[in-house]
Amino acid sequence: MRRAERLIRIVQALREAAPGAVTAHDMGKRFEVSERTIYRDIAHLIGSGAPIDGEAGVGYVLRPGFDLPPLTFSYEQLDALALGARLVKATGDKDLAMAAAEALGKIEHALPDTHRQRLRSTPLFAAFLDETVRPEAFGPVRNAIANKRKLRVVYNSLQDEKTKRVIRPLALTCFGRVWLLSAWCELRNDFRHFRTDRIERLTVLAESYEDEPGKRYEDMRRAA
Repeated sequence: MRRAERLIRIVQALREAAPGAVTAHDMGKRFEVSERTIYRDIAHLIGSGAPIDGEAGVGYVLRPGFDLPPLTFSYEQLDALALGARLVKATGDKDLAMAAAEALGKIEHALPDTHRQRLRSTPLFAAFLDETVRPEAFGPVRNAIANKRKLRVVYNSLQDEKTKRVIRPLALTCFGRVWLLSAWCELRNDFRHFRTDRIERLTVLAESYEDEPGKRYEDMRRAA
């Protein structure tokens, strides 16, 4: 890891740890450098105006109100952004893909030249397989999840059992070649997962739903 990237990450580590102190020993282990290197980095940051308090052997804290200059990304973070946008383009709907491209464009515009080139040339790609099923109603389902709107679906199971259900959509998850819609099913009075390619008809209802204990996404995760 280059020193410039490590300095950024040290500040971020101090911010995440607030209000507790972080020792040079812990940061050395985290960034795979010696404590002496961390001491030098902290001294450099303090000399550059970063409001860091503390001392060797005790730990360091970052006083509130300090922010790094905007858009100071490491190369690994730029790789993650580029790959994430390409995954969205390969597996999501057109509106989401366009939004990802626009977001990257805004970030790219504000980056220094070296980082802009890194973002453009990241050698990480996401292929769209012919067998991958794009959810045709991806956009409406995303909006229904965000706005807590119920859905009426006609679902054909893998056993060719066709049912009509009203569901509370909670999350969309891509599993390789298929998307799963996780929801609270009012027909079964339980959590259910629906392959989006098996949904034959979908209607976004005007009826909304409130978060209820036992029927939320975090409840589904705990029950898994």
